[in-house]
Amino acid sequence: MSNEPSATGTSPRTPRPGTQKSSGAVTKKGERAAKEKPATALPPVGEEEPKNPEEYQCSGILETDFAELCARSGYTDFPKVVTRPRPNQNFVPSASMSEKPTQEDQRLSASCSQNSLESKYVFFRPTIQVEMEPEDSKAVKEIYIRGWKVEDRILGIFSKCLPSLSQLQAINLWKVGLTDKTLTTFIALLPLCSSTLRKVSLEGNPLPEQSYYKLMGLDSTIAHLSLRNNNIDDHGAQLLGRALSTLHNSNRTLVSLNLGFNHIGDEGAGYIADGLRLNRSLLRLSLAHNRIQDKGALKLAEVLRPFELTHREVVERRRLLLEKGSQERSRSPSSSRHGDSKTEREKSQTMGISSVALAEKPEKMQTVKTPKGLGKKKEKSGEVVKKEEKSGPGQSPTQGTPKKEDASKAGKGKVTIPEQKMSKGKGPKTGSKEKRSILLESELVVEATEMVNPLLEPVEHRDGKVFMPGNKVLLHLNLLRNRITEVGLEGFLTAVQYQVQVSKPKSSSKGPLGLLWLSLAKNCFDPQCPTYTMIQELMLPRDPVKAKVREEEATAT
Repeated sequence: MSNEPSATGTSPRTPRPGTQKSSGAVTKKGERAAKEKPATALPPVGEEEPKNPEEYQCSGILETDFAELCARSGYTDFPKVVTRPRPNQNFVPSASMSEKPTQEDQRLSASCSQNSLESKYVFFRPTIQVEMEPEDSKAVKEIYIRGWKVEDRILGIFSKCLPSLSQLQAINLWKVGLTDKTLTTFIALLPLCSSTLRKVSLEGNPLPEQSYYKLMGLDSTIAHLSLRNNNIDDHGAQLLGRALSTLHNSNRTLVSLNLGFNHIGDEGAGYIADGLRLNRSLLRLSLAHNRIQDKGALKLAEVLRPFELTHREVVERRRLLLEKGSQERSRSPSSSRHGDSKTEREKSQTMGISSVALAEKPEKMQTVKTPKGLGKKKEKSGEVVKKEEKSGPGQSPTQGTPKKEDASKAGKGKVTIPEQKMSKGKGPKTGSKEKRSILLESELVVEATEMVNPLLEPVEHRDGKVFMPGNKVLLHLNLLRNRITEVGLEGFLTAVQYQVQVSKPKSSSKGPLGLLWLSLAKNCFDPQCPTYTMIQELMLPRDPVKAKVREEEATAT
C-alpha cells in the first residue's frame, strides 16, 4: 500500500518535466515569432510607397526618376535606362583589334566569363536608350525604345517623369507592340512634355484601326512624324490626308511626314494629294516603297501646278471672302460707325429743312472743330461743293448713305474705309507719325496674309472655272520604288516646268521656293527615257545640295 501512494505521488510529477519542455518549446517558438515579426512588418512599410508615387518630385534625371517611380509603383523587373550606343567613328579593322585589344574589350570578356550564360543575353533585355546633350551629360535629348512591348503601366510612369526633361526633342518607338488604346494614351502624354519635343517616330507598329492620324490633330505640336513600316493602306492614307487639311481647317505644325514602306496605292495617294491642296506647312513628304501607280502619281503631280477648284471649294471661298469683308469693315473706328448712325438720324430729322439750314450746319461744325488742327480747314473750304456731290469726308449728314452703298459692293467697301480712316486720323498728326501708322497697318496686313486660308489666295478664272495656284510650299517629294510608268512621268514633267517658271530658289523674295528635290528612281520606266531626263535636267539646278557641291568644286578649281 505504501508503494501505491509513491507511485501515485510520483506519477503527477513525472509529466512536469515534459510539460516544462513543451512550454519551453512553446516559448522558444513565441520568441522566434516575436523575432520574425519585425522582418514581416517591413514589407508593409515598403508597400506604402507604391501607393503614393505622386508624391515623388522628379529631378530631371531620367535614369533616377524612372527607377524610383517604378519602385514606388511596385514594378520590380523594369527596363533599365542606358545610353544609346553609337558606332565608333574611328573604326579599326578586326585584325588590328585582335592584335591590340582595348581595356573595354578585356572587361567585357571578363564579365562574360564570369556571368557565363546570363551575360550573353543581356543584350536582349528591354532597355530605354537615351541620347544626351553634348553640353549637358544629364540632359536627355532623344529616347529610343526598340523591340519590347510598351504597356499602359510604362506609359503611366512616362507621364510623370518625361515632363521634367526640359531638353527632350524626339521619341522613337520601333516595334513596341502599340495598340489603338496605348496610342491614345501616348498621344495624351505628348502635351505634358517639354515644348522642345518636335519629332515622333512610330515604326513597325501596325494598328488595326490605323489611328495614326490622331498624331496630326489641330492641337498637335509635332513637326517631324515618321510612320514607316506600319502596313498603312488606302484607308489609313485617307485618314492622314484629312488630317493634313480639309475644307475648313488644316495642320499648321507638321513639317515632315515619312510614309515609306507601307501599302499605299493609287487611291491612298489621291487622298494624300487632296490633303496637300490646302496644306501650307508640310515641306517634306516621303511615299517611297509603296504601291503607287500612274493614277496616284498624276493626282500628286496635279497638286504641284494650278488645279481647278471643286464646287464646294468655290462656295467656301466665297463665304470666306464675305467674312473677310465684314471683318475689314468692323476694323474701322467705332467713332466713325457711331458718326454714320448719327448722320443717318440727322438726315431723317432734316428731310424737310431748307437748304439754308444745311448751309449753316457746316459753318457751326467748322467753328467747333477748328482747334483740332489746320488740316481740317483745308477740307472745310471745299466742303460745300463736296456736299452737293454727296462725297464729303464725314461732316455732311448725307454721307452715311453712299458709304453703306459702297460697303455693300463685293470687295469695294474695304477700299473706301481705310481711306476715310486715314483722312480722319492723319490730319492732326505729323509726317513721321503718319509713316509709323502706315507701317503698322502694313504689318497687320502681312500677319493676316500669313494666317489666311489658302482658298483666299489669288486665283485665275478660265472658261468659267476657278483655278488655284499649285502647292509651292512642298520642297521635298520622295516616290522611290513605286510602280510609276512614263504616263505618270508626263504629269510630273508638267508640274516641274510650272514650278521652275514660277518660283526660283535663288530669289531674295520671302515667297515659297517651290519643289527643290524630286525622287522618281527605281520605278517602272527606263532611266534613259527622255521624260525622266528632262525632269532631272530641270531639277538639277534647284537641288541645294548639288548646287553647293558644284560651287565648292568651282571655287576649288
